[in-house]
Amino acid sequence: KHHHVCKSQPTLRLSPRLQQNLTHANKKQTKMEEPLDLIKLSIDERVYVKCRNDRELRGRLHAYDQHLNMVLSEVEETITSTEEDEETGEEIVNKKTRSVGMLFVRGDIVVLVSPPLRTS
Repeated sequence: KHHHVCKSQPTLRLSPRLQQNLTHANKKQTKMEEPLDLIKLSIDERVYVKCRNDRELRGRLHAYDQHLNMVLSEVEETITSTEEDEETGEEIVNKKTRSVGMLFVRGDIVVLVSPPLRTS
């Protein structure tokens, strides 16, 4: 005898580029009902993602889920680290940047998501 357990599947929202057959209801809406709707409005747009361990990402958002797992493309990753100059005791800030074509971001490292911040 089989017991079928019906679990509700988590919804993964895909960009139109990845899924051509989106129904009108799933397309960008200006109505906001829950916090993740703000991210829904950023599908196919460039976003800024601040992560744990002084890591920052800027890229185009293609998909996300309720855990804030994300798929980004055209990503620029910046990692900031600090060290102390042994002679002067001054703090030295190092920034390392790399470009990544496509990146899966695990939601548990995400601190903040916003439209890209202009940095001069």
